Amino acid sequence: MNQTQIEFIKKYKHFALDTEIKTGISALFILAQAGLESGWGKSVPGNMFFGVKALKSTPKEKKQLLRTTEVLTTPNENSKFPEVISITKRTDGKYLYIVRDWFMKYDSPEECFTDHANFFFRNKRYAKALEVKANPYKFAEEVAKAGYATAPNYAESLKELIKEIEKVK
Repeated sequence: MNQTQIEFIKKYKHFALDTEIKTGISALFILAQAGLESGWGKSVPGNMFFGVKALKSTPKEKKQLLRTTEVLTTPNENSKFPEVISITKRTDGKYLYIVRDWFMKYDSPEECFTDHANFFFRNKRYAKALEVKANPYKFAEEVAKAGYATAPNYAESLKELIKEIEKVK
C-alpha cells in the first residue's frame, strides 16, 4: 500500500467501523470498496465514495451528474444514460462506454457510508450477499455477482484490496 492509501484508510476507518456496527457489513469490505470507487479519495464529489447511482425519485439536491465508465455487452444502450461521450469495442467483445450519469450526493462522509450500507438492504438483488456480510471476501464476490459494477474483475479487485487493508494497522 502506498502512503495515499494508508492515509485514506486511517482517515475513513472510523466511518467503516461505525457502519459495520450498525449493519454487520465488514469494515474491511467497506474500506476496500470506498478506496476502489473513489481512487483512494482522489474523486469524491459531493462526498460520494461508492459510485451509488441516483434514482429518478432522488431529490435534485441529493444527486449530481458525473462522468463515469461502464462495461456493457451491447453497443446500443445509449438510452440508459443522460449523456454518452463514447463507446469503444473491447477485445473481449464487450463495450466500454464513457458517459455522464446521475450519482448520489451527500452532506458528509458519514451520510455516504451509512447510505451505501443501507443500499444493500434496500435492493433485493443483494440478499445473497447479505447472508455473508461479515466475510469481506465472500461479500465482495456476491456483490459483484449481483451486479454492483460493470467491471468484469470487480470482485478480484476488491479482494486484493481487502487483503492489503488487513495488513494496515
